[in-house]
Amino acid sequence: MRVVVADDHWIVRETLRQVLRGVQGDIEVIEAETFTEVETHLRARDDIGLLLIDLVMPGIRGDGEIEHLRRRHPDVPIVVISVHEDRERIMRAIQLGAVGYIPKSAKPEEIVTALSLVLSGQVSFPRRILEGGPMPPAAGEAPAAEKTALTRREVEVVALLGGGRSIARIAGDLGLSPHTVRVHVTRIMKKLGVEDRSALMHYAVTQLRDGRVRAPDGEVR
Repeated sequence: MRVVVADDHWIVRETLRQVLRGVQGDIEVIEAETFTEVETHLRARDDIGLLLIDLVMPGIRGDGEIEHLRRRHPDVPIVVISVHEDRERIMRAIQLGAVGYIPKSAKPEEIVTALSLVLSGQVSFPRRILEGGPMPPAAGEAPAAEKTALTRREVEVVALLGGGRSIARIAGDLGLSPHTVRVHVTRIMKKLGVEDRSALMHYAVTQLRDGRVRAPDGEVR
């Protein structure tokens, strides 16, 4: 697997390189110091399996660049690495379509856990930050009355999504086919009035945070 590590500080890139190789020995790390270099790497290769990117680096002026990447390279999972540790930024990363958020203050074992989850097709957001207080409303979040229309099975799917489960993992946990899980996800999105998976993930994480649903292991990973 090829992974792009984008940060303008060499020590951060080198640290992530070592962690990635410890998690999965056959990973090829491609470094980028600017957003322009990120775009160049993604255009030049169609086999990038993951992008780790700092949102504060040369060439990034706001959210537009990340939204651009999601449109141009929808199959490349994005993990945000950042010095910022507030819920609003994490939820914004989710809305942008990120599959993970790693604070630069994270301990080595926390980084290993986060990257292991992401590389296995799951999501990873820091529980200690998400549990710090009220969450901002998700974009396009449906009124409370509509949320009550979810069936018991749909609530289970929401809980598992918020707990970091992939579609395949949810299918295995619930004894369903991946196709059936995708059908449930589509119905849930329609009922909640959300337009994409990132908004649904925002809703799922919020529900776990507020205790409205519970993941099987009680964790928001």
